[in-house]
Amino acid sequence: MGNAQIGGWNPELEKESKEALDKMLEESPTLATFVSKAYGYAVFPKITKAGLAIGGAAGTGMVYKSKEIVGSSKLKQASFGLQTGGQQYSEVIFFENREAFEHFINDKLKFDAQASAVAITKGASIDAANANGVAVFTRVKGGLMYEASIGGQHFKFEGLD
Repeated sequence: MGNAQIGGWNPELEKESKEALDKMLEESPTLATFVSKAYGYAVFPKITKAGLAIGGAAGTGMVYKSKEIVGSSKLKQASFGLQTGGQQYSEVIFFENREAFEHFINDKLKFDAQASAVAITKGASIDAANANGVAVFTRVKGGLMYEASIGGQHFKFEGLD
């Protein structure tokens, strides 16, 4: 059956999203505060970033409200400037309140060029600024990236049918 998907629900993606979030929580337990206090969150278990001069990133993730799956989301990012190689990383976006969450599910969330996420490294303290009710964390899957540039990321939400 593989990647069977019904509306915005994908069992394989759900499993990968849970594993990615669990790994982030294991490496940075203080993240649990965000999980428990967030109005909702989106987990992108595998974002692939590649490029030479013009780059981009893409991934698909699950969207949760009150810890329940409400749909999925596709992430796309284009970037310009000096860059080379590629990497994979996980990303979680926490929505502090209903307004921030609605902004996301209505496909209106887009990070400006200067936006960056807090990179999760083993034992790192989480001191994330909530910009407009949104906090973003990344965890590299192989390769080293201290600061994750998320500028230009935009999202397309698909609710459960």
